[in-house]
Order: sequence, then C-alpha cells, then structure tokens
Amino acid sequence: IDRANKHGILLEMIQALIDLDLIISKSYISSDGGWLMDVFHVKDQIGNKLTDKNLVHHIQQILCDCKTRSNREILNETVQHCCEGPQHANVAIEVIGTDRPGLFSEISAVLTNLGFNITSATAWVHNCKVACIIYVEDASKPGPINDIERLAQVEDDIQNVIEAHDGGGEKERRSVRLTSSTIGRSHTERRLHQMMYDGGDYESCRACHEDNGEEHRRRCDGTHVSVDRYEGRDMQYEVFHAAVTSNSPMAEQEYFIRNKGSSNLDNETEKQRLTLCLIAAIERRTSHGLKIDIRTQDKTGLLSMATRIIRENGLSITRVEFGVEGETAKGSLYVSDCSGQDANENIAELMKREIGESTVLVHNSPYSVSESSSSSNNSLDVIPRFSIGSMIWSHLERLSNNFSSIRY
Repeated sequence: IDRANKHGILLEMIQALIDLDLIISKSYISSDGGWLMDVFHVKDQIGNKLTDKNLVHHIQQILCDCKTRSNREILNETVQHCCEGPQHANVAIEVIGTDRPGLFSEISAVLTNLGFNITSATAWVHNCKVACIIYVEDASKPGPINDIERLAQVEDDIQNVIEAHDGGGEKERRSVRLTSSTIGRSHTERRLHQMMYDGGDYESCRACHEDNGEEHRRRCDGTHVSVDRYEGRDMQYEVFHAAVTSNSPMAEQEYFIRNKGSSNLDNETEKQRLTLCLIAAIERRTSHGLKIDIRTQDKTGLLSMATRIIRENGLSITRVEFGVEGETAKGSLYVSDCSGQDANENIAELMKREIGESTVLVHNSPYSVSESSSSSNNSLDVIPRFSIGSMIWSHLERLSNNFSSIRY
C-alpha cells in the first residue's frame, strides 16, 4: 500500500483486513512526512494463501475505501447514544467497573428481570477491572426498543449493581452507558480495549524500567497481533515505522512511535505509562480459568441461568464470549475459583442440568498451575502464576541489552 498519510489510516487498513477474518502473518510499516508505504502479508483463518481472485479484488476495493475516509469518520466509529438512534432493534450496554465474584451474573439477572434478552455479550477481566459490552433486545416482541424510561431503568439498575460492595471509591472509573448497536467482532474488541484503558487496568501492571521508550518491542499471541495495536492510536500516538512477524502461536512486534504532531516521547513518566498500557493490552487477552463451551437452543434468561450457577458455587467469571445465531446460543465462559485457579469441572455438569439438553465442553486453562506443582511439603515458597506481562518484561530487559537507545 503506497499512499498519502493521515492520522488513523493505519488503524483503518488493519481494521478492514481483520473484518475479513484475515490473519496478518507479517507486516512492514514506514512513513516519511506525508507519505506512507505499508506491506501486509495475509492468510486465511486456516493459514492458506489467498487464491480467490474475487476476494483479492474485494480487499483492494476495501483498502481503497480506507483512503477516502476522513478523520472525522474514523473518530465517529464508536456508536452514538441509543436515544439518538432508537431505530436500532438491539441496544448495546457498556459497563466498566471493579470486578468481584458474581458481578456478571447480577448484571444478566437484572436484564432478564426487566424483560430483555441477551443476544451477544463479551466481557474481559484484567487487574481486578471488568469491561463488558452486552447487546440486548426486547424479550416480548421484535423490533426497536423505543421506551426511554425502560432503558433509563436498565441503566440505573446496572449502575447500582456495579456500585454495590465498592465502598464508594473510584467513581470516575465506573460507568454504565447505553448505545445503539455496533457491528463486527473486532470493533467490539477495540471498544473493550478503550474501556479497559478508561478503567485504569494498566495502573496495576508491573513498574517498568525502559531505556529510551520510543522503540517498543512486544511478544504476544500471534492470532490477535494487530487488534491490540489499536491501543497506541487510541492514546493519540503515531506509529511511523513498524515490523511485525508472526510464527503461530507467537508474534514479534516492533514499533517506532511519537506523539501526534511529530513530537518525541521526552517525558520518562509518559514512556513508562505507554509501556504499561501496551502490556495491559496484551494481558487482557490471556484467558485464565476453566473454559466452558456452551451450545444450545436459545431461550430468554439463558446466560442469566448459566452464570447464576457459577455465582452460587462461589466461583468467578474471568471472561465471557457469548452470542446468538438464529435459534442457537453459543459461547464460552472462563471460570476460576477464589484463589484464581481453574474451577472444578463439576461446575459444567451442574450447568448442563440447569440449562437442559445442550453441548457443554470443558477445557483447562494453559496458564493454570497444578496443585502438585504449586505446593510442597514444609515449604513457604509459592510458584507464581504465569503472567504474559512477566514474559514481556523478560524480553524487554533482554533486548535492551542488545539494542542501543534510538533518538530522533
């Protein structure tokens, strides 16, 4: 891609490729003044080269559309308030708050009690912060939800739920917001990154020691190598050079960044904050806990019933991915116990009995620590839980010894 540069265009192009379910295996990004030259190597979801000429032509058209979009259109990607667009049948509810056991269950119960059906839900938990986007529709009739008083009641009730047991602290970090529907999985993920950033989840990341801060190297899950790149743009930074290589399941990313307006990162505090934010963006994707896959016939209150069982057994939900396609509801819940370890697999059987005939599969977290390996007789040593952040810091420290500071 060889074209005139503008703020946000890199985000637009990456978003377009992700929306087509393409995997970026390698990319080189370079800009000089008002011009940029970007190269993306892409594959389909199973890792094959793209051979369909119609698809290739479609990709070219979409990338050409990115060229003509204005910065204003990019900034307006986030959805408008539902009162400004009541014609939408689905309403999205965005929640930011402090995580606690049973929180998502209580939110879904509120929606069910008020006569709403959850058609899609995505929730992330990181550093005791939670961000979720829930799409709802009227359970009694199809069509737009036009009752403003009813929507206001939903907002108030969920606000009360997230404020409960919170001790009244960090009010600026809690919010409930109703919007009209957005589209696309990757758009939802980008919004969750923004919400987590607003919630301050990066502040609990390990304090860092950087050399110059203008060159950032990251090692992370290759599947979502490009989605997390949104973090820098949302913080008003510009990526003017970058190199990304993905060797599944890991990816190496190197960015050269500056403030919007071509100013360097001269403040040490700003450099540390940016690095923490990038690490947080990667860690948010690390799913801890027993993974329970659900596939069953959709019915009102399904998610509320499933999460209630988890709450009543003293377990916590660390991640939610749920959606309805036609008459089928499917998704995944990640469940941990009070110590943060994988929940007992018996919870899946209890859930299966509650929601009826369904397909419920369980998968142990790859990051869990077994009981035998995490404890020893007469030992006070505790094996730390696996952390993506710790791995990233080890690579940053190793690389900083091999590369000199880069100044502009």
